[in-house]
This record gives sequence, C-alpha cells and structure tokens, in this order.
Amino acid sequence: MVAAAPAGSSEARDRATHPTPALAAGSRTGRAWGEFLLAGGITPLLYPLSWLLRRKFGIDGPDLAVGFLMFHAAFVINDPHFTVTYCLFYRGFRARAFGGAIDPWQRARYVAAGVVAPVVLAAWGAAGLASSSPAVLGALIQGMFLLVGWHYVKQGFGAMIVLSARRGVRFTGRERLALLAHCLAGWAYAWASPADLGTEVEEKGVVFVTWVHPVWLERLTLAVLFGTAAVLLGVLVQKWRREGPLPILTPLTAMLCSVWAWSIYSSIDPLVVYVVPALHSVQYLYFVWLLRGNEAREREGPPWFDKPVRVRLAGLAVSALVLGWLLFHGVPSVLDDLLVPRRRRWVPPLGSTPYLAFFYTFVNIHHFVMDAVLWRRENSETRYLSQGVA
Repeated sequence: MVAAAPAGSSEARDRATHPTPALAAGSRTGRAWGEFLLAGGITPLLYPLSWLLRRKFGIDGPDLAVGFLMFHAAFVINDPHFTVTYCLFYRGFRARAFGGAIDPWQRARYVAAGVVAPVVLAAWGAAGLASSSPAVLGALIQGMFLLVGWHYVKQGFGAMIVLSARRGVRFTGRERLALLAHCLAGWAYAWASPADLGTEVEEKGVVFVTWVHPVWLERLTLAVLFGTAAVLLGVLVQKWRREGPLPILTPLTAMLCSVWAWSIYSSIDPLVVYVVPALHSVQYLYFVWLLRGNEAREREGPPWFDKPVRVRLAGLAVSALVLGWLLFHGVPSVLDDLLVPRRRRWVPPLGSTPYLAFFYTFVNIHHFVMDAVLWRRENSETRYLSQGVA
C-alpha cells in the first residue's frame, strides 16, 4: 500500500499530472471497452437480451416498448447523425470547393457532393411533387433504399481501417481490397435478398411498386458474398502468421456488425431490428466525436487559443439537433399542412405527407453522398481520428 502524499506537495501534483501505471492502464482499458461498445460491440449483446425479454413478457409488450423508445430516440440519435454531416461538410466549403488548398480531384468531389447532388435531388423531388407522381417520387425513395446498404458497409469498412490504424495495424492495398470487396458483396446481397418480382409498398405515405430483384441475382450475390468471405479469412490468417496476433477485435467487430448484423440480417430479431439505425448512428457519431474532439483539443492551446473543447462540441451537438428537427419534422410538417389538400374521404396521390417523404429521402441520400467525400484519406482533417488512441 502506497502512503498518500500531503496535499499540495510536489509529489501530489506529479501524481495528478502523471497517473500511476495502474490507473493509466485502467483508464486505457475503460476507453478500449467504451470504443468497442460504441463502434458496434454492443450489437451481439442485444440478441440474448431480446430473447430474454420475449421469453418473459412475450412479443407484444417488448415490441411496443422498444419501438416507442427507438421512435423517440431518433430525435437525439438518428436525426442528428444525418444533420451533423451538413455541419462538417459545409464548414469552410467555399475554400474547399473553389479555393486552391486541396487538389483538383478532391475539389471536384466537393462540388459534386455539395452543389450538383442537392440540385439534382431537389429537381427530382420537385418533379415528383409537382406531377403528383408516385412512380417518380417512389424511384427516389428506392434509390435511397439501394444506397443505404452501401452507406452502412462503407462506414463499416472505414471503421475497420481507422480503428485498426489507432492500434498500429496497417493494411496493404491487397488486404484493403479484400476488406472492401467483402463489404460491397454484403451490400449487394442485402439489397438483392429476398427475391422480389415487384411489390406494392408504402413509405411515408407514398405508394409505389418496388424494383425487381430476380432469384438469379439473389443467388449470384450470395455466392459472391461467401467467396469474398473466404478470401478475407485467408488474407487475415496470412497477416496473422506474418505479423503475429493483431489487436483488431474492435475494428473487426465494427465492420462485421455493419455488414452482417445491420445490413444482411438486420431483421433477424423482432426487437433488435428497431435498434439497428441507432447502432449505426452511434458508430457514426463516435467518429464525429473523435474527429472534432481531437481537433478542438489541439486548437484549445497555442497558437489558436480557441474555445474550450466542451463549448465547441456542445455547439456542434446543438446545431445538429436543431437542424435535425427542422429537416425531419418542422419544415416538412409545415409544408404538408399548407400545401397538401385536405378533403373528406379523399387520399392525395402521394398520401398526406409527401413533403415529409421528400425531405426524408433527400437528407438520407445527400448524407450518403457527402460522407463519401468527407471521410476520405485525402481529407487532411481525418488525421485527427488517430489521436487519443484507446
């Protein structure tokens, strides 16, 4: 047992500044477990919890409770995860898109994602709304369904690369290709399965017929999925033999949950399916916190002496919350109330909430497009992701 140093002594100050090895190790372990859970590791724990709830209370009670909880959690988790992208992407947008600070290809990506994409999406949605065409607006919605799986698995791939780098693990070009191929194969199979010859569905009040997913496409994508899984396993085994045990439990869990649990088999459990969007959003927000938190800590000191970390992160959080409410609730609700005719025993061609459907789809797709530019290696700000290693 170590005797306590007198308060105010140099020894006490030194301990406050430099924690003992045991405390530092405990802190690192806590951060590592926190990162594991936030990056996706909580997902496997939810399946036995769901089973216990259904065994004890049946399906109806837990289904209602979890659905109700996740519906309201969307206001503070799902919606801000979309809109924080706007806060990140359009900060200093003019300099990135039209200045000379970054290379021409990256500038072109910023212009495409920040100017061209929203104009195209807005024109598409306006055409559907103006013509009251479920087919036009439904095609935009189906484009969202197609891209959401791509977005999920690409985020899982990025989580694998970044979290591995935070642990000192680097991948060769061949290894990265094997990781990415499996992620994209998971997206393809998740979209192609189950086979669908065209079904009439409803989304946010808009009724449309789904795109055809033939049986041969489902079988082909399944074969590719297992083929890429075998290749990936072989690549990881070779890396382990060459470099020894790899500290990639958290990165690999983050990627596999994104591909298998959140994309391919997202509806395998009747309760966990409600939580999947929140799990994806928490993973995303964790990387936003790493990015902006580390940047804020750097800029808190010389030569910038910027605002305190808590102030900057709180401002970002509030901005995302307010913008999320406006884009997903406030603005579309006002437009639907003002512009959609209300007549007794008459349902409009696009339902009673077409502007909600449009805003929901627009923000989703634009979020996917902006992310594809924002989180690239060419973006110099991504260096902050490797700081403060867990």
